[in-house]
Amino acid sequence: MAGGMKRLAKDTAIYGLSSIVGRFLNWMMVPLYTRVLVGGTKDFGTVTNLYGWTALLLVLLCYGMETGLFRFISKKEEERPMRVYGTALCSLGFTSALFLAACMLCLQPVSRWLAYADHPEYIGMLAAIVAMDAFCCIPFAYLRYRRKVVRFATIKLINIGLNILLNFFFLVVCPVIYLSYPGLIDWIDRFYRIDYGVGYIFISNMITSALTCLMLLPEIIPGFRAGMDFRVLRQMLAYSFPIMILGIAGILNQTIDKILFPFLLDDRDIATAELGVYGACFKIAVVMVMFVQAFRYAYEPFVFARNRGDDNRKAYAEAMKYFIIFSWIIFLGVAFYLDDVLKYFVDAKFYPGLKVVPVVMFGELCFGIYFNLSVWYKLTDRTIWGALFSVVGCILTFVIIVCFVPGYSYIACAWASVASNATMMALSYLVGRKKYPVAYDVRSALFYSLLAAGLFAAGTCLRVEPAWLRLLYRSVLWLLFVGTVVGRDLPLSELPYAGRFFKRTGK
Repeated sequence: MAGGMKRLAKDTAIYGLSSIVGRFLNWMMVPLYTRVLVGGTKDFGTVTNLYGWTALLLVLLCYGMETGLFRFISKKEEERPMRVYGTALCSLGFTSALFLAACMLCLQPVSRWLAYADHPEYIGMLAAIVAMDAFCCIPFAYLRYRRKVVRFATIKLINIGLNILLNFFFLVVCPVIYLSYPGLIDWIDRFYRIDYGVGYIFISNMITSALTCLMLLPEIIPGFRAGMDFRVLRQMLAYSFPIMILGIAGILNQTIDKILFPFLLDDRDIATAELGVYGACFKIAVVMVMFVQAFRYAYEPFVFARNRGDDNRKAYAEAMKYFIIFSWIIFLGVAFYLDDVLKYFVDAKFYPGLKVVPVVMFGELCFGIYFNLSVWYKLTDRTIWGALFSVVGCILTFVIIVCFVPGYSYIACAWASVASNATMMALSYLVGRKKYPVAYDVRSALFYSLLAAGLFAAGTCLRVEPAWLRLLYRSVLWLLFVGTVVGRDLPLSELPYAGRFFKRTGK
């Protein structure tokens, strides 16, 4: 790999400490939620539904300014980077505060519309979480621009660690004290309710979001001091608006199933319970999402920084190839160990939903490829194309979900994601070949995709018993894919960090 690719790999690894490891720790909360929430699948369905709304609102409140910041702060002619950063920060600070105030004023009607009239405080807490997280996306983006990856990862991990500790305290420690030692701590009756499990998930999140804002003060204060430049703001909004449309359509592709699902079945309670099953099993597939997210954190600064110099289309093509390779490694790893190992991350009552995991992962792989392909319209300032592709994908997702969920339940949601992401991927590739040609290694991508598909079929269609022999058989298939990658495209001596060892030992 070239020097730039090594840097991209290193940054991806460090961002992975906060994204992949952080999401992995959150992923580890799934066994807790699926086992301790009193309402079981229904309670988890509530969490899945409300966090689906949260993800959509977060994109709306960021309105593409994160990508806009990278674009304008990295321009060759930009002599005052803090002016761009301050403009983005002040803009998001104002809109986030306005959103939070509006939600608090309309809390009761919004809660009734979402069918959470009994718990309007859920909506209030989530509004506060969204407002804080949206505002913090700009300081985090500024840390990425300055390549302060360690500070970025540290804050993210503290946030996640505290969230996990608070969840464990409220959902495990407090019930033990409340039920087993009622006289040990008299004050617990004054602040703890044994039946408020879902609410404590939101309380934990709100506390950690507030702490994140405090930890980012060293980045926030200089940004506010720099102030807002309205001329720069107009330029950034013009660039970022199509990104927002793209983001809304993109997040709807990922969350519209969780938002609409409760409204598509006749019985709301049954719908929420089935959504809980789907949401829990979807979390198992988050391994693929984690990799895409970590790659994205490193890829955007990498792309825009390289665009300052000469044409680097070869580097973009190389990044795509290695993304596809590692995505298939992750896909096969999860798929092969799902039935015998990973299924225990959820309670047995959620097992019927395990069939969606490979489908969801394949959809996320297609989305990752689509994100890599997006380089052409971001670098040429033709972001309207990205918005168009995402709208097409969103419409396709909506139609499939509305038409097929009533008959096929949540499996239709998983296949809707595949159809949508694959369509966006194909459209972006075909249009990009004319607008900003990049010589992607299509032959290599097809080779690894067909190899992975063949190994997946061999590993899942052939029923091998007993379980230990099945695990051994599938492990051999996974190692066969990894060995092919190493022998064909990834010499171990070229890997960051590990490569130093192989070079010293002469391997």
